[in-house]
Amino acid sequence: MQQTLTKPGISLNTDSSLIRLVAIVTMICDHAGVIFFPQYIQLRIIGRIAFPLFCWGIVLGCLYTKDWKKYALRLLLGAVISQYPYMLALNHSLRELNVMFTLLLGMLAVTGIQRNTKGSAIWAPLLSLSIAAVLQMDYGWKGVLLIIMMYACREKKGAFAAMFTAFCLFWGSTSSDVSAVFGVTNDMLFPSSTYMMRWIGMLRTFLKLQGLALLALPFMLINTNSGFRLPKWFVYLAYPGHLLALYAIKLLRG
Repeated sequence: MQQTLTKPGISLNTDSSLIRLVAIVTMICDHAGVIFFPQYIQLRIIGRIAFPLFCWGIVLGCLYTKDWKKYALRLLLGAVISQYPYMLALNHSLRELNVMFTLLLGMLAVTGIQRNTKGSAIWAPLLSLSIAAVLQMDYGWKGVLLIIMMYACREKKGAFAAMFTAFCLFWGSTSSDVSAVFGVTNDMLFPSSTYMMRWIGMLRTFLKLQGLALLALPFMLINTNSGFRLPKWFVYLAYPGHLLALYAIKLLRG
């Protein structure tokens, strides 16, 4: 049975295998929704949980890896292997890089901060953010920035929660409004009570598709200590593997 990782100064959930399993399951829901059920926005909402958990998994990986170079190489190989399945399943071009490239850049940024070799605590995150901004990749520079901020706020749950909430509000500001899914409709915008108007207005600021990545926060704050363990190979193959499976199903469905 796996012992949950612990490290001085980390108060957040370090149950890495369980976190990654939830990330994988919610990612599959998201991509199944994109490919087969675009009319069900609920699947996309569930899918918002996945990326923040993968980001937190990268932070944990940086904290506990014994060899950052091998860790980076595994991410790079996973990204390269995943590119063609990503293009097939989700109709992307070669110029649109998959999310594993984003996670790799985030990992390199955090490693640069940790090692601080020849000023790498400054130039590594700046370089990673710049590459993510110039190249087109899933979640882009915002995804890299989230990993860096997670690492910076890792020691205090309150600081982490505040950072992540603010980031999700920023993230969701330009995404689609999904408040109708939660029963908040346009005819509720002008209630007789000023108090209710303010409350509904505040609620709608959170009910944006990308802003609902906030649903991932409890998985990172609550220490689960499950003892659950995922094989390392499964974590790296889950991304290209599920994309190939979804593409095969799409072909069978015609």
